[in-house]
Amino acid sequence: MGEKLVEVYRASGELEAHVIKGLLESNGIRCILRSDAAFSVHAFTVDGMGEVTVSVLESVADEARKIIGGE
Repeated sequence: MGEKLVEVYRASGELEAHVIKGLLESNGIRCILRSDAAFSVHAFTVDGMGEVTVSVLESVADEARKIIGGE
């Protein structure tokens, strides 16, 4: 069985999520963006609507969090 995905960041919208994705990928960490809402439909977040989660493989989750956190 493959390695599981772990959420490392919760963005308030699609634009912020893509910035985080670019940051991670520029550091060699592949990631997946997930949202319950259709992309580009919600320009803002209301009670979690429009939130986008950024997930990476469990083996690189700590490194990803450090990169996002600027540590």
